[in-house]
Amino acid sequence: MNKKLGLTALGAALALGLTACGGGGAGSNNDTADADPGDLTIGVAMPTQTSERWIADGEAVESQLEEAGYDVNLQFAGDDIPTQAQQIDQMITEGADLLIVAAIDGTALSAQLQNAADQGIPVISYDRLIRDTENVDFYVSFDNYQVGVAQGTALLAGLGVTDEEGNATGATGPFNVELFAGSLDDNNAGFFFNGAYDTLEPYITDGTLVVKSGQTSIEQAATLRWSQETAQRRMEDLLTSSYSDGSVVNGVLSPYDGISRGIITALQNAGYGTDAKPMPVITGQDAEIASVKLIQDGVQSSTIFKDTRTLAEQAVTAAEAFLEGEEPEANDTETYDNGVKVVPSYLLEIETVYQDDIQPVLIDSGYWTAEEVASGQSD
Repeated sequence: MNKKLGLTALGAALALGLTACGGGGAGSNNDTADADPGDLTIGVAMPTQTSERWIADGEAVESQLEEAGYDVNLQFAGDDIPTQAQQIDQMITEGADLLIVAAIDGTALSAQLQNAADQGIPVISYDRLIRDTENVDFYVSFDNYQVGVAQGTALLAGLGVTDEEGNATGATGPFNVELFAGSLDDNNAGFFFNGAYDTLEPYITDGTLVVKSGQTSIEQAATLRWSQETAQRRMEDLLTSSYSDGSVVNGVLSPYDGISRGIITALQNAGYGTDAKPMPVITGQDAEIASVKLIQDGVQSSTIFKDTRTLAEQAVTAAEAFLEGEEPEANDTETYDNGVKVVPSYLLEIETVYQDDIQPVLIDSGYWTAEEVASGQSD
């Protein structure tokens, strides 16, 4: 695969026209088709403000919807499932015309979404697929399996097993690696892990990579709520249980930058990051500014950049379609089965960011400034 699964043809993708809706989705509401946007309210439910990424998502969705003229009710749930359920209930009670939901637990909102469907309110699942309900009308996200492939490739490239395009170099190792996954209640975690593991498995099978802990299943590797602190504790436990014989960790598959920072803290506390004991190759995701700084400094190896501005733009495009009595354009109608139905989806592409990519991909695009990268803090 290419080092850059870039935002290829993104402008064209986001500019795709809308197709007329014959019967409409589960929540299609043709009563809004002739309404002025200023008379319509869109409820936006985001999971947490403890993650820089979700703050950026919420702000991007809100600002773009407001620019389109809509009234927006943006709520963050503090990673608390009952809070998010209550917030969505309140949005419906207050007359939301459409919901955009990034679920904390993709299986925990069935009652709220049934209520929305009963009132003809369309529901767009944002980045995290809502599961086990027919009452989700559209899904906007990135190609999450390819995120995992990119992370696996970045780990291999950092170890020198492949180049950045995924071509084998002939290096045989063995390299000690450990695997981390996201939260099992987030549907994306499985796509990330499966994409990465499918990429790494041939090298685990032939002995180039050795998972010294033996923990190779997603259940063993999972990190509840994507918690940095939980990841740090698990990495500490792995070092104690599997590396007290003097062996070292050469690489760590991490699905998210916050998890990566927890892993790095555990490793630094164990003496890694010196000439005598180099920091392992560590992957990540979301291009959070603290981790971009770590990549700039040579501590973290890579991250996957998913531009929240373009995801927000696609969510707005889908919302406008529903509110105009139409269906949004889907580019995937097969992959995302939520357990009840295959949800029509629009998937965006991603980029792998190594140290040399920070300037052209993140700074030149205006996602982060050079000053923010230098300080490791957003303004």
